[in-house]
Amino acid sequence: MSGYLRSRLLLYTGGRHLTSFFAPSPHVLSVKPCRTCPLPSQARSFSSRRGRSDGSSGQEGENTLHAPRHEIDFQLSRLQINTVLRANEQSVRIPEFDGRSGLSPVLRFESNQLSANTPLEDRRSSASCLRTRGMLFGVFDGHGGHACAQAVSERLPYYIAVSMMSESVLEDLEAAMETLRPVPPILQWYKHRNDYNYRESTALYVDHLRVYWQELLASEEHGDGMRPADALVYAFQRLDTDLSLEAQVPLANDLMRNTAIQAAFAGCTACVAHVGTEGVHVANAGDCRAVLGVQEHDGSWSALPLTQDHNAANVAEVERVRQQHPASERHSLIVDDRLLGVLMPLRAFGDVRFKWSRELQQSVLENGDSDSEALNLYQYAPPNYLTPPYLEATPEVTYHRLRPQDRFLILASDGLWDEMTSDEAVRLVAEHLTGIHLQAPVSASQLNLGQMHQLLLQRRARATPALDLNGATHLIRHALGTNEYAEMDQERLAAMLALPSDLARMYRDDITVTVIYFNPNFSKTAN
Repeated sequence: MSGYLRSRLLLYTGGRHLTSFFAPSPHVLSVKPCRTCPLPSQARSFSSRRGRSDGSSGQEGENTLHAPRHEIDFQLSRLQINTVLRANEQSVRIPEFDGRSGLSPVLRFESNQLSANTPLEDRRSSASCLRTRGMLFGVFDGHGGHACAQAVSERLPYYIAVSMMSESVLEDLEAAMETLRPVPPILQWYKHRNDYNYRESTALYVDHLRVYWQELLASEEHGDGMRPADALVYAFQRLDTDLSLEAQVPLANDLMRNTAIQAAFAGCTACVAHVGTEGVHVANAGDCRAVLGVQEHDGSWSALPLTQDHNAANVAEVERVRQQHPASERHSLIVDDRLLGVLMPLRAFGDVRFKWSRELQQSVLENGDSDSEALNLYQYAPPNYLTPPYLEATPEVTYHRLRPQDRFLILASDGLWDEMTSDEAVRLVAEHLTGIHLQAPVSASQLNLGQMHQLLLQRRARATPALDLNGATHLIRHALGTNEYAEMDQERLAAMLALPSDLARMYRDDITVTVIYFNPNFSKTAN
């Protein structure tokens, strides 16, 4: 084993550094930022592989107080590493002919999740639309708890599917409800055994979905249903409105009431792809990401982003937020790259602390029979909260017509993108898919001996056969285990996976990845 993770690491919980007991020069795993930290100046942006974004060394000053040091065993066997990495992986092959619309554009998909928070705050969804055409895939990155991401992952696909249904199909659903007949299924879900549902709130969710389709039936313009782009926007907006209303009204029991309040006060970002015969529509609200893997005619690969991150690094997004508030708030809206100095994503579901008036928030919390812990958490008031709402869930929608060279689509929460670029992710999936390790031509005259040695180390590491059959697992393994030489470092990976649950979130985020592989026969036929 290498020096910096020989057999155990000393954990400095006060300084939040993970350093080797045996290393002559400490190797530091950098702290990850809290997405809703009220004191962002104390949680600067970090990446576990790239160091602090502010350029500092990360070393504390001499006056820093340190908590007692604890020794932790970081020796995980290869079997243990694989067991942790593969616990939530999912691989589903889609029938090439679906019996309704001919060839399916999706050949298969592979998905996986790895938690840093306890419990996991990310969620995922995958389903086929049974009353319309196409498939839906979603990645949901929760913050302030898992409640909002859980509710959105369960409900949003239904809202999207209902939005696309024709008037006649909606009438069939309504007639079944009125006559107490079985309601025709709307979605065929592809669930992993570890995926969870809010069963206690099912009746509430069905009632509000029914209200939505009744309103669509009452509209004179619905007709044959919405196009996917419109359906995605309306579904995002409507579900966020329902989450808000459900937290304000009396419900059947305290459990349902508390669930509704938690879903509204917590938050989540969402990236949803509808893959149909007409192509791919991606709706994004927040900082999850969708990236297309494209193989050109010469065999080279490229990454085509289908989303933009809605955070402070997006200049256009920051300007959009500023345009919605008085000029006097221009300098207080985004502080330390966070909305009101608190929230990192600039679009999200839930998060009513950034949408409701202070008076409404206080009234709901005081009358909602919330426990004291929830009250303390949700009653935090962002500074300079003057002209709400500051946040919305309206997605940015992108359409892409599938071409023969479009091979796969990666949907992932920002836990993956904190560790690798879009180009790196596409390269890894391409290598995993083809078994060919991509090497860029390099002129020896451009490199000195040290640089050439590093390049050879990188290429040797990339020539190692893939350890995982699942492409999403392959991405997560490389996100956490790749070192500065682009080598897969088993000791580094073991250290990242062995972190105790109360510390893991300091060094990495929850990661959720879904890789959708397109049917090459479909794109040839369609084009």
